[in-house]
Amino acid sequence: MRALSSWVVGIALGMLASLKISPVEHRNAAGGTKSMSLSRIRVEHFTAFDTLDLELSSGVNVLIGANATGKTHLMKVAYAACDITKTRLDFAGKLVRVFLPSGRALGRLVKRRQGNSRGSVEIFRGEHRLRVSFSNHATVPRSATITGAKSWGTEPIECVYIPVKEMLSNAPGFRSLYAQREVHFEEIYADILDRAYRPALRDPMDGRRRQLLRNIQRAMEGKIVVKEEEFFLRNQQGNLEFSLLAEGMRKLGLLWLLIRNGSLPGGSILFWDEPETNLNPKQSGVLIEILLELQRLGVQAFLATHDYVILKELDLRRRENDRILFHALYRDESSGEIGCHSTPAFLDIHPNAIVETFADLYDREVRRSLGGMIR
Repeated sequence: MRALSSWVVGIALGMLASLKISPVEHRNAAGGTKSMSLSRIRVEHFTAFDTLDLELSSGVNVLIGANATGKTHLMKVAYAACDITKTRLDFAGKLVRVFLPSGRALGRLVKRRQGNSRGSVEIFRGEHRLRVSFSNHATVPRSATITGAKSWGTEPIECVYIPVKEMLSNAPGFRSLYAQREVHFEEIYADILDRAYRPALRDPMDGRRRQLLRNIQRAMEGKIVVKEEEFFLRNQQGNLEFSLLAEGMRKLGLLWLLIRNGSLPGGSILFWDEPETNLNPKQSGVLIEILLELQRLGVQAFLATHDYVILKELDLRRRENDRILFHALYRDESSGEIGCHSTPAFLDIHPNAIVETFADLYDREVRRSLGGMIR
């Protein structure tokens, strides 16, 4: 059985080998001009990580790995660093708001171990470096040590974080409730609603973004309208409230809003956690084509996924100059620590639990079809 699988995989690798982009080519594509996108994330003794040093693509960064390997944590760290350039909050305070540790105690973000310990986070963007460090006994953000904040905030970053849970159907009244009460929601949920409620841009939109909107409208068969904080899909049937729409359609509707209202201009950064959740696989290609086109328009993107279709759509739809970097997070069997292998080539992703799982399903299907004759 394994021999048959290896033969099939060997043919596939041979057919696709010519499509691979070498790491050198990727670095040249990403580094041909000076970019103010995020270039590196370094964490030490932070949440699930002991140490991790991650170099980033200025285009699309795809985070894959088993559960509890820190994909969402890395995106939240990067998003917090970007958002404070607009809100002027301090970095430690924003980390508390997006991670929401128990009692809002900053020190609970330090990796758990006995005795005194200290965690740190560093984010790099061009010549700018932002760093925060804090003790596991820290209870408030002001006890953290922050360096590089003044330089970091000189050039504001437009950024958007789309969480796994869809929020537009729950939007009416949420922002005012969140602003006035202690509601146990991470701030990413309030932030995405702030972006979604922005009115359309006054200036004319460029042709490529108008085409993106038309593509999404075809997939949704309508446009998004807002009435008294409630979102609707307007189509031939009238105005359909978001609570009656499939969640996959709501995700496409959110993208439409963010492009239309200028939340994703060139130089902005998009973070999207598990875009495949509740999305029909047929719509995955539409979504990936939109993300790739945004990348071509200068948007840096971070994507955390567990989905084979999402990965393969990225691989098949990418063009020669698209800047894509796959980051495979894994837990080392001997030390238990989280590591990462990054590559621009789909075929070089390792470890790849997603593809391994699909290969196992294929093996079992063939074995069942042959009645157990091949082992």
